[in-house]
Amino acid sequence: RPWRGVDRDARALLRAGRSGMVGSDDDRPDSTATCPAAARPRTFVQVFAAAPRMIVAGASDFVRALSETGRQLGYRVTVVDAREVFATPARFPAAHEVVVAWPHRYLEAELAAGRLDRRAVVCVLTHDPKFDVPTLAAALTADLAFVGALGSRRAHADRLGRLRAAGVADDALRRLHSPLGLDLNAHTPDETAISIAAQILAVRDGGSARPLADMDGPLHR
Repeated sequence: RPWRGVDRDARALLRAGRSGMVGSDDDRPDSTATCPAAARPRTFVQVFAAAPRMIVAGASDFVRALSETGRQLGYRVTVVDAREVFATPARFPAAHEVVVAWPHRYLEAELAAGRLDRRAVVCVLTHDPKFDVPTLAAALTADLAFVGALGSRRAHADRLGRLRAAGVADDALRRLHSPLGLDLNAHTPDETAISIAAQILAVRDGGSARPLADMDGPLHR
């Protein structure tokens, strides 16, 4: 096909559930194209698929930052926390939904209703075993794109023990991304949200998370 770059960018829009323009008038032809003299056309792609879901458990400043970053990436973001005083739309204006419920009960209901597909992301930022263990147990038994939990290495080791005690198999535990995020030496909630989002993208699209300057070959595979 002569315009593989357009196909690649169209698939990215499809994953994000968003319509938009791909290619540009200045694009050079793909070196592997069957018609090397043809430039990639500027093309509008209309996507009818729903946006992928991101469910964030917790009600902290880190949740606020991640909800903003997730929305910028095209996710439909739901913040869920059992504490009514903290889980308010005013505290999380970027979230599409703010739900007052125990996170695992909300997640189980969404899974049972078929409202989460293989593109869905679940991030647990509660820092409380009574919330994060049942939520992760529900998420890890489902076919989701990404499941992660914020916390220290000590918290992660304790969490693994509790999940095993809850009956979560080791194969499922290997799908858990914890401690959550890439090593950006992040400290603030906004910096941490970027490190989490970068890991989600790398896992979703098969990226290495290495610096581009340290790699050979095309930037866009």
